[in-house]
Amino acid sequence: MQNGTPEPRDILFISKATPGDNEFVLWLAPRLEAEGYKVFADILSLEPGDRWRREITGTLQNRAIKMLLCCRDATLNAEGVQEEIGIASDLVKELPDPKFIIPLRIEKYKKLFGIGEFQYINFESGWAQGLDKLLDTLRRQKVVKSNNVTINPNWEIFRRRGAIPLKQEPERLTSNWLRIAQAPDAIRFFEPSGAVNRDALERACGKVTFPVNQNHTGILTFAALEELDAAFLDVCRFKLTREYPLLEFIEKGAPELGLQGQDASNIAHSMFRQAWEAFCRKHNLYERKYSNALGFHVSVAQAAIGQKVPWGRQGDRRSSMLRNIAKGVVWQFGATALPAFWPFPHFKLKSRVLFAPPEGRDAGEPFDDYMKQHRLRRSVCKGWRNKQWHGRLMAYLEVLAGDGSYLRLPLSPSAFVGLEASPILFTSPVSTVLPNTLTDDDEEGDASTLGRPDPEDDQ
Repeated sequence: MQNGTPEPRDILFISKATPGDNEFVLWLAPRLEAEGYKVFADILSLEPGDRWRREITGTLQNRAIKMLLCCRDATLNAEGVQEEIGIASDLVKELPDPKFIIPLRIEKYKKLFGIGEFQYINFESGWAQGLDKLLDTLRRQKVVKSNNVTINPNWEIFRRRGAIPLKQEPERLTSNWLRIAQAPDAIRFFEPSGAVNRDALERACGKVTFPVNQNHTGILTFAALEELDAAFLDVCRFKLTREYPLLEFIEKGAPELGLQGQDASNIAHSMFRQAWEAFCRKHNLYERKYSNALGFHVSVAQAAIGQKVPWGRQGDRRSSMLRNIAKGVVWQFGATALPAFWPFPHFKLKSRVLFAPPEGRDAGEPFDDYMKQHRLRRSVCKGWRNKQWHGRLMAYLEVLAGDGSYLRLPLSPSAFVGLEASPILFTSPVSTVLPNTLTDDDEEGDASTLGRPDPEDDQ
């Protein structure tokens, strides 16, 4: 209050627990400020010398227009947060504003007396989606904001405080890229040597066991003539019409077939991806359809639950788990492979983790509920460090390659893509002060991977 005039209620007060909600608040607060809202959070809104509890209480009682309540069990059980909920509950009646408290669901939580009837905004399935819904709610409730946007730089400064210091020394880094070491020199275009029913040709294309692409009445493939004739025995015979150097086809396309460079690149991309999928099916990996790609996961055919898979072709041999039980469910490591041709031909592996209920001595069918899979990934995998993800990827490649140094992905009975079984190494101009080596026990020492979750991680 200044000169007897009450200060305006124009602050979004974030009620949180420290340090558990710091990462979320450091992400959320500057984004709210970018929309013109004023934000208070104890993570950095208090100055040295402030009587922190009185400052927090005073801001909530006198300046807050809404309280954004971070909701997960550990937060709602915190004494300070419960005190703030009590003050906010009184303000609901005093202002009056029945929607003064806006719960933000970060994780699944047990409803607390006094806020159980409030509709939460779901940040559990994705922070970006949650932010969109929160901003829409604030607009509909006509929460005051300024046209003069000011983002407090201290949000980023506070974030950097906990960052790992850099050293001005180069460091070798392992990527998730596998170099294509060998591929066919050319892609071929075949046309039927006589009349053919296009519908019958299209149906036959869907049954062929190697990648083909139908272009009008012709076929693009890496197969030889005799292989193509054998595959389409009941439909037609073919003749070789054109042959394109593969890299030239990807870059420039095939104008006489009506294919521009991007069209041709997409065709080669699809064929290489199909070759990866055929390779994984041959190795009996568990196939899972994701939103825009297939993932292939280690199953009991490759590794038992809790089994450590050795990896490392040079230097010390290491080992990592690819399947285990955590939080009462079985997690199974896998990957999606994405072929690319720039800046050089390679496959990029995207790590996947799939969850299933225990069944007997192994795993049952994976959970069908997408949201349940998402929640388990955020919970179980939360404690995995970079070196653990790296170890699992290396063990996964070891399972696929066996004793070989390459993965042979079939493009036809006689043609294949040869992938190096070890990821490409890059050199970073800087490094960190983190140790670059871990013992085997350290690597698998994280409790969430061994089925002994920390108490604060329980749901």
